Amino acid sequence: MISSWSPDKKHSDVERWICIYPAYINSKKTLAEGRKLSKQFCVENPTHQEIRDVLITTGLHVGVENKLYPREKSKEMLYRGRIRVQIKNDDGTSVLPDFSTRESVMKYIGESIPKLKTRQNRPADQQPQATHQATNKSKGKKGRR
Repeated sequence: MISSWSPDKKHSDVERWICIYPAYINSKKTLAEGRKLSKQFCVENPTHQEIRDVLITTGLHVGVENKLYPREKSKEMLYRGRIRVQIKNDDGTSVLPDFSTRESVMKYIGESIPKLKTRQNRPADQQPQATHQATNKSKGKKGRR
């Protein structure tokens, strides 16, 4: 169980690892909806499994949590998942020199996800699409006559 953050914790403790939500690198999102990078570094509708697969190949310590991004409008399971990544050792140095900051990790993810076999072999009609349906529209009341 993850406890609250404290400055006394070591960088190797999971609480000190950086968090990455798929919305951070989703090119379909706006900055107000939670995208953190410019669209040139982002991919269309990434999943937490794809992010995890990309980061595991780098040799970084990776953890997956069943959390939903607070700004996410849809509560579907497709949008759930938070990735925790350790980028610093206990002494404060980078685990890998290429990934010294949160932004460098996210840019690498954005570059690597399109290269995944699951992304390359997908027919165009099976690409994941964001389902933004207007199901919660309130029906307008008719004025008095």
